[in-house]
Amino acid sequence: MPKTLHLTAVIWREGKRYVSRCPEIGVASYGKTPTAARQALQEAVELWLSNARQLGLLDDIRPSLEMKERYTTPMEVAV
Repeated sequence: MPKTLHLTAVIWREGKRYVSRCPEIGVASYGKTPTAARQALQEAVELWLSNARQLGLLDDIRPSLEMKERYTTPMEVAV
């Protein structure tokens, strides 16, 4: 049985589409609805992880992907 990775999906609206992004690995996608954007992101993440495994890159980042705890908070930055 494969291990479960605990990742984050961030979804926001841009125009008529919803953009989805997995900040842990930098993969992004989009859809017409938040649900479609999340589903497209999940497929993109699964493909990315499959390629990373084949290239031997997954072991380097696995500890951070297997952590169950995630802390997110908004912050303000002056530019």
